[in-house]
Amino acid sequence: MKNIGIIIGVGIVTALLTFSGCARVGYDFETKNVKSITVDETTQSDILNMFGKPWRTGLENGIVVWTYGRYTYRLIGETDTKDLVIKFTDDKKVKSYNFNTSIKEK
Repeated sequence: MKNIGIIIGVGIVTALLTFSGCARVGYDFETKNVKSITVDETTQSDILNMFGKPWRTGLENGIVVWTYGRYTYRLIGETDTKDLVIKFTDDKKVKSYNFNTSIKEK
């Protein structure tokens, strides 16, 4: 009988954590400098100084791509996400960038 109570208690705690919890992927980054990025002028070094190390790096059709992102998913409540994707030229200058967020400005 005692074991049944423990099993039920663990089940209830697990259910509460599952249904009220959240999951976070990536890591936070400061967004105030996004407007300072200038295509064909801002360098990779400048980006590192503004935002730190990117969360992900990769290639798109041979073009170097850095991604800064933080994605928080909740089962209850609003999901908040933000990401900054930067593509670089061969001479390590910003070719293009895209910033998106679901976080409301304060």
